[in-house]
Amino acid sequence: MRDPAMSETDSPLLDLARDYLYPNYRPAPFVLTRGRGCELWDTNGKRYLDLCAGIAVSTLGHGHPRLVAALSTQAEQLLHVSNYFLNEPNLLLAQQLCQRTGMDRAFFCNSGTEAVEAMLKLARRHFFAQGQPNRHRVIAFENAFHGRTLGALAVTGTPDYRNGFGPLGAATHVTYGEAEQVRQAMDRDVAAILVEPIQGEGGVVLPPAGFLAELRTIADDHGALLLMDEVQTGIARTGRFLAAEHADVAPDAVALAKGLAGGIPIGAMLCRRAFAHALPPGSHGSTFGGNPLASAAALAVLEVIEVDRLLDAAAARGAQLAEGLQGLAERHCSHVECARGLGLLQALTLRDAGTAGTVLSRLQEAGVLLTIAGGRSLRFSPPLVVTPSEIDEGVAAVDKVLETLS
Repeated sequence: MRDPAMSETDSPLLDLARDYLYPNYRPAPFVLTRGRGCELWDTNGKRYLDLCAGIAVSTLGHGHPRLVAALSTQAEQLLHVSNYFLNEPNLLLAQQLCQRTGMDRAFFCNSGTEAVEAMLKLARRHFFAQGQPNRHRVIAFENAFHGRTLGALAVTGTPDYRNGFGPLGAATHVTYGEAEQVRQAMDRDVAAILVEPIQGEGGVVLPPAGFLAELRTIADDHGALLLMDEVQTGIARTGRFLAAEHADVAPDAVALAKGLAGGIPIGAMLCRRAFAHALPPGSHGSTFGGNPLASAAALAVLEVIEVDRLLDAAAARGAQLAEGLQGLAERHCSHVECARGLGLLQALTLRDAGTAGTVLSRLQEAGVLLTIAGGRSLRFSPPLVVTPSEIDEGVAAVDKVLETLS
């Protein structure tokens, strides 16, 4: 039954969604048509404050002039040549990403899932080349999310995502934050430990102090690789270029995507020099990976991050948001369990999933867009260009909705 508040402008478009889109999503009942900065408008002209940024993707918000200019210029020059040929934007991007992260080699693809797949194949193929083909198991973590392809599902630690898709690859899931469980799970067949420095989809869960450093030690002690999934936490999201920098831990390989090109599909797997030859020609590839358009977009994002000091902005606005959410947690303790996060990846965790869904829906009606992570956490991942007044507006809107629950 159609929402009585739905306009005639929305109706035919939503009918198209119902009739032609595969129904594996549950999108909100409105159609977005344009954006500017941290604001979006639907086909009815209703304005929304975007505090989710397409799940931490729209790093520079919507319609950023320098990103638009880079895309326009590159589209006029060269869109695609495949990986049979080199293109200048991709070479410059590889250089910049390696220099910013301390890695030595870059492989490009189109998404975070693909970047994780590349890391998994890197680890397996590395030991195969070393004459140890039986080293193929991965230690991963409960509540983790690494993507939806079969390889990424094997290491994703939430059973609901894996149901119906087995059998999957060899992976052992242990409790996030429990280094001793990792030690007990290690054996001669383990190729790698795969970890998110913050579990984003799991509800913005931060690890205990020293956990990532312990994983580095465990991996080194057993000759395994330490793989870092920074798809959601990378690209200045937490106030550092990589979230692992907060713990001063360097992985053997890292997966990037989401915010790297500000909304243009891209993924990247970066690795250390020791693993530069683990995937020889023919062992892995991507038709669209490293294309000039996505690479030019990523270069523009990196430039704006540098010139506009968005690392500092993410830290400052993140502190402001964390303070506001902590205040909400204290004022609405009957509905809110806690507030947590780092930089501009924050969550307000409610006491039950039903309440989270109700709050999310009412916020959409009020013109504020968030997402739910971990079943009951309202996730805040706004564009890095979000202003202090927009942070205040979002917190005030959540406050008002929580008041209605009381």
